[in-house]
Amino acid sequence: MTFLESLPIPSLDRPFGVHLWPLFSKAFELVAGYPADEFKFVAGETPMSTLRDTSIFVAPFKLKTLFLIHNFVLTAVSAILLALFIEELLPTVVRKGIFYAICDHDGGWTQPLVVLYYMTYLTKYLELLDTVFLFLKKKPLTFLHCYHHGATAVLCYTQLIGHTSVSWVPITLNLTVHVVMYWYYFQSARGVRISWKEWVTRLQIIQFVIDLGFVYFASYTYFTSTYFTWMPHSGQCAGEEFAAFAGMIILSSYLVLFISFYLATYSKEGKPPTARKALRRMSQARALDSHSFDAKAMTTGAGTDDVLPRSRKA
Repeated sequence: MTFLESLPIPSLDRPFGVHLWPLFSKAFELVAGYPADEFKFVAGETPMSTLRDTSIFVAPFKLKTLFLIHNFVLTAVSAILLALFIEELLPTVVRKGIFYAICDHDGGWTQPLVVLYYMTYLTKYLELLDTVFLFLKKKPLTFLHCYHHGATAVLCYTQLIGHTSVSWVPITLNLTVHVVMYWYYFQSARGVRISWKEWVTRLQIIQFVIDLGFVYFASYTYFTSTYFTWMPHSGQCAGEEFAAFAGMIILSSYLVLFISFYLATYSKEGKPPTARKALRRMSQARALDSHSFDAKAMTTGAGTDDVLPRSRKA
């Protein structure tokens, strides 16, 4: 048997050639002390499931090495969780369809998926280190940054206690974006010049558009099948009402905020200034040059042939 023949062959049930879940379950048991198949998310009992657990936070030291490790770990963790999600979801989607996967408890709320939902929820607190690093680097903490990190943890929590089957759609898309985003942060911290920074925000906006399509569809299906049965719908959809409202409100706010950020940050880059701005800059430059010339002539007696300083804005 050759080396190539000994390699595992990918299939629908094993898209990566090997079964990742048993490996993950063993690693989970080493850390937690029990198999992943016995995991249950119980509010008030499971670690990090109450506000008290998450309110105490210790800031790390300001070290470039730690920042590199932070971004690399989040890249790797996001990629591993994404691979586990794909392994669990791909057979279900192919065999039973997308509606079954997002609306049926047996499709989108299986035991392995609940464990992965919880693991993803925990990463949201690890991502709060982003805020600490910004603070240590004396970078401005914008409303978008703080709101996004805080609200995402709340969003994951509401979907966990709301048993929302459609949760895997926003989560897998979020993990995909985070693999790209934290890899970009890692390379930037290494000093590598990245030319596709703008695409990080574009991917986030695309993610929210797709998220909202699925979440609004699942919410519409739930409410019409429960309260407005006379309206056209595709069937019943699993989940709690408060989780549906939380998902729609938070994800909609993300889309608005990120589009606003994108327009404010990237849309005007490279465009020539308007006539009014150009005139204002010219007048400021002339005033500065005239002032500099007068001061120079009075102090040094320099002639008019001297080179005048120019405004950086001109």
